Amino acid sequence: MMDPAIVASAVTHTFGSGPTAFTALHAIDLEIRPAEVLLLIGPSGSGKTTLLHILGCLLHPTGGSVVLHGKPTRSLDEDQLGALRLQHFGFVFQAYNLFPVLTATENVMVAFDLMGVSKRVARERACELLTMVGLGNRLDAYPSQLSSGQKQRVAIARALAGDPQILMADEPTAALDAENGLKAMELFQLLAHRQQRAVVIVTHDPRIMHLADRIVRIEDGRIAPEPAAAPVSPPLAAGAPS
Repeated sequence: MMDPAIVASAVTHTFGSGPTAFTALHAIDLEIRPAEVLLLIGPSGSGKTTLLHILGCLLHPTGGSVVLHGKPTRSLDEDQLGALRLQHFGFVFQAYNLFPVLTATENVMVAFDLMGVSKRVARERACELLTMVGLGNRLDAYPSQLSSGQKQRVAIARALAGDPQILMADEPTAALDAENGLKAMELFQLLAHRQQRAVVIVTHDPRIMHLADRIVRIEDGRIAPEPAAAPVSPPLAAGAPS
């Protein structure tokens, strides 16, 4: 079995201080594993997105620790965390964060530019990724010319630009119809199962639950225990009353 990509131990996070302080997460223990699609589910306000941000090194926990590939992250400053995110993570958020003055292809090329990839190679790879997510016929479209679902698929393609070891997604299928949501999940599964990536998805979408390798439910900032399996009744003896 491969070592975990991320290990969160006793992770707690409190927003604010004093009488207005709010603790969003309470002593969360969680492993993120390569080659697995993990869904984080739970009601709004349960702490799912806060946990995603902490696992993705976008936010320091106020308590506990996050270890990435065996290395603690707590002592890293913002520049070091930024370099870590660029090296290891791809992110897809609810807000698409697309540049309105750039085409779909150019929006994906931005990620390659941050990695120092040449413009020619960046354009080729951006076109490949957009075709993979079903936008091969919209390469030159601007965000204002795209539907919500299409914008989300551009964001997914951009997140894949760095061939990330860990992909973090916040409601990536929420704006997609059933067919395109399934295509997005199939892409996440491809990254996890064939390329050994760890994929973590915050979702409310019941259509994709069956595609997860593991589901963790967050309630009131805590991991909810898995429901106990229903007891199996012994078979009735022949001739016994039913």
